[in-house]
Amino acid sequence: MKTVSLGAPRSSTVKFRMPTRDNLVPIRVDIEVDGQRYRDAFTWNPRDPDSEVITFAKRTAKELKLPATFVPQILQSIQGQLAEFRSYEGQEMQVKEKIMPLKIDLRVNNTTIRDQFLWDIGNLESDPEEFARTLCDDLNITDPEVG
Repeated sequence: MKTVSLGAPRSSTVKFRMPTRDNLVPIRVDIEVDGQRYRDAFTWNPRDPDSEVITFAKRTAKELKLPATFVPQILQSIQGQLAEFRSYEGQEMQVKEKIMPLKIDLRVNNTTIRDQFLWDIGNLESDPEEFARTLCDDLNITDPEVG
């Protein structure tokens, strides 16, 4: 587990970089069409081809029995967020230490996790996915959906 210093705030300039193959982009979709609503939050690999987004949008609408009018809306939402994320690649960013309290309160299948901790959102070396894997290992959680 990584140690965070709570001393004087640090500041440095780094170039934004695309995530590694294990890091994903958080995506939030909130669409309402003709009184029906689709809301979801998930992560997406920014290196996946656009054809994967199209397949995902079609499959999601079909599985949730949403009208076909949702497909272009879902597609546009995901592609827009990915394009915004990609637009930052190579730009210089000021990074400062910023400690935030985070709370986890979730239930997946038969597992419930409630926890709170401090996270330095300015530390680009912190890896939320590695944290999730470590937490699941520490709590002997084997269900991959929980992580």
